[in-house]
Amino acid sequence: MDARKNRVLPINSQTNNQQIIPTITEEKAMINISMLQQVLQEFVSGTSHIQGAALVSPDGLALASVLPNEMDEDRTAAMSAAMLSLGERIGSELVRGTIDRIVVEGEKGFGIVVSCGPDAVLLVLANAAVKQGLLFLEIKRAVSQIAPLVA
Repeated sequence: MDARKNRVLPINSQTNNQQIIPTITEEKAMINISMLQQVLQEFVSGTSHIQGAALVSPDGLALASVLPNEMDEDRTAAMSAAMLSLGERIGSELVRGTIDRIVVEGEKGFGIVVSCGPDAVLLVLANAAVKQGLLFLEIKRAVSQIAPLVA
């Protein structure tokens, strides 16, 4: 083992006529927010009856969103992450296995929350006229595009 790796040297110090330059050895993948925003925008505009979508971190921070103007992005992000977390716990306690999606159905439509892997949660808002089977298929396609971008 090279003893120089564990020594702290002044910034301008030289060893054997070579300047020691610190290097970063660990790379961390960065989430491409603009790509996520584009995928969400295409999903919302290209799928009929979809009114909005938001991608959030498991701790409730918005990563990207295309939401109706009257919706608060931060509040929506926090609720989406909480919904999935609580739904997963309920699924576990009721011995229902892994949760595929959480569906909230109201008189004006649906709110669907799905996991996009360990680092993201997708919320989709759809109006009441949507065909649920087609909606779930489109959500599955969107997740397959989003998951590699947040992995």
